[in-house]
Amino acid sequence: MVTIVDVAQLAGVSTSTVSHVLNGTRNVEPATRGRVLDAIEKTGYRQDALARALRRSRTDSIGLVVSDAGEPAFAGMVHGVEQGAVDHDLTLVLANSAEDPAREMRAVRALLERRVDGLIIARCAESSPALTRYLDDAATPVVLLDRLADNSPFDQVGADNRESMRRLATHLHSSGHRRIAVLAGDTRVPTLRERLEGFFDAMPSEGLRDQAILEGHDDAELRSALIGHLRGGAYTCVIACSTPLAVTALESMRDAGLRVPEDLAFATYDGFTHSDLFSPTITTVRQPAFEMGTAAVKLLIDRSASPQSSPRTMRLRQTVELRTSTEEHRIQVG
Repeated sequence: MVTIVDVAQLAGVSTSTVSHVLNGTRNVEPATRGRVLDAIEKTGYRQDALARALRRSRTDSIGLVVSDAGEPAFAGMVHGVEQGAVDHDLTLVLANSAEDPAREMRAVRALLERRVDGLIIARCAESSPALTRYLDDAATPVVLLDRLADNSPFDQVGADNRESMRRLATHLHSSGHRRIAVLAGDTRVPTLRERLEGFFDAMPSEGLRDQAILEGHDDAELRSALIGHLRGGAYTCVIACSTPLAVTALESMRDAGLRVPEDLAFATYDGFTHSDLFSPTITTVRQPAFEMGTAAVKLLIDRSASPQSSPRTMRLRQTVELRTSTEEHRIQVG
């Protein structure tokens, strides 16, 4: 087995010089560095990552736990975290909780047992309070991603969900839509709850009773309820509060025999990849998922450098992309 001693002998340097080249702990003259790298290549030397981590009390890795890595918004966040990790010479270890609190807890424990240097977590809908206590007791820096908590003891980064929905709903109301069906989904999820609150903010109090608010986590029940509302013919617009809910909404409108935008307007959050290629093109509230991921890594790095500083919450602005699924279905007012 090739050792660091073999590399040092071939390069004609000390083992400490080889260590400095490998770990970047001290500047080494370019010519010397070149001899060391050449010796590493010729011998096929590989560092023992575990031994190196034990010596430095660091693994140069971070853990990320998300509730659904396949959903477009979360996929964007994962890519952002990955890029942030690369930018700081860190390795990313990813786990998927699948909206299961027990699985989420197991993933967090496993990552901490592997001594990751920090954790980024997009919590599941019913994340256990025990998880917060467990993380609070751990010495590892933690950042919450997307699904934020009030009075959190951790740094967190998300989007302006409430404000973006207020802007979207205000636009739809000003276009003449007075009866809107909102597919809110599982409002135990903070992100979805914030979006629903934003809708309430935008609606005049006297008009709230005319809106259809559909909450729950059972897709079949949500689909059935939405079809029932749409077949009555009273609603002119549907808002889906996430990509999976957009699929449910589109299926429901199809089953009710309704077309977008001819029969009713439609808008969604997060949306689909290349949604501008759909016919009609779909009005979408787009969150800066990639930027949220990179921001989470930055917060984690800052927390490692200043462990005693007060926790910070960042909210990035979302973009309301108005397209033909709403713009071609303007209602005459008055």
